[in-house]
Amino acid sequence: MMQDLIAKSKVLIEALPYIQKFRGATFVVKCGGSFMENQDAVRSMLQDVVFLESVSINPVLVHGGGKAITERMKAAGIQARFVKGMRVTDEQSMRIVEEVLSTVLNPELVQTIQQLGGRARGVPGKDVIRARQLDPELGFVGDITGVDTKPLLGLLRNSITPVISPIGRDQSDQVYNINADVAAADVAIALKARRLVYLSDVNGLRRNPEQEDTLIPSLRVAEVPKLIEEGVIDGGMMPKVQSAVRAIENGVHRVHMLDGKQPHSLLLEIFTDKGIGTEIVK
Repeated sequence: MMQDLIAKSKVLIEALPYIQKFRGATFVVKCGGSFMENQDAVRSMLQDVVFLESVSINPVLVHGGGKAITERMKAAGIQARFVKGMRVTDEQSMRIVEEVLSTVLNPELVQTIQQLGGRARGVPGKDVIRARQLDPELGFVGDITGVDTKPLLGLLRNSITPVISPIGRDQSDQVYNINADVAAADVAIALKARRLVYLSDVNGLRRNPEQEDTLIPSLRVAEVPKLIEEGVIDGGMMPKVQSAVRAIENGVHRVHMLDGKQPHSLLLEIFTDKGIGTEIVK
């Protein structure tokens, strides 16, 4: 019993310098992928978000909803199609995207944070993300032109976690589907975040996507072009890594890619001496 208590105290002591270092900093956390279908995994992830808030770190949550959207589209007889990792979005698909993100997933995340003792508020992305059409071939897929930080900073000043859906709007009120990885990066840049964390279905960037033991624990921005050329970075990983690089080049200190299925992966990566995912640095 005493050894267990001592072990727990050592964990807290190991975390202490990181808690002191990051006090007052903003962390943008993006969650998405099929792990979002696992209630236990989502609850564990949101416990980590509440922990950040409790130690005076400002978490901002940006969520995807790819699998849920795909299932809803399938039920409506729409076949999901992707180009360069981006979901092709027609008018009917856009309605489904907005419905799933804004009326199902976003409120569920906010409610769970509140149940865990945290404070959160849903922020429809279209209220803070300005966008334009990215490519006519992709339909209603948006390219972000700006982020209105005023509402987000107001929430953070009151220790309320913004939970943002990845939808943008242009000057004519047309809404667009935004890749959640891209949205998280732009939000992180606009808020001058210290850290950007991507939580998905894999344990990070791998040299062989099928083998967990080929994880790349640390990656410099200068190494990215070669990995793209070699095909190591491809498909859905492409917008994630490219967004990470852009975030770092615009002031975010580090970007982390973690497995959302791993319980408390966010805390294990941020508050321990040895991380568990891929860290991208300048």
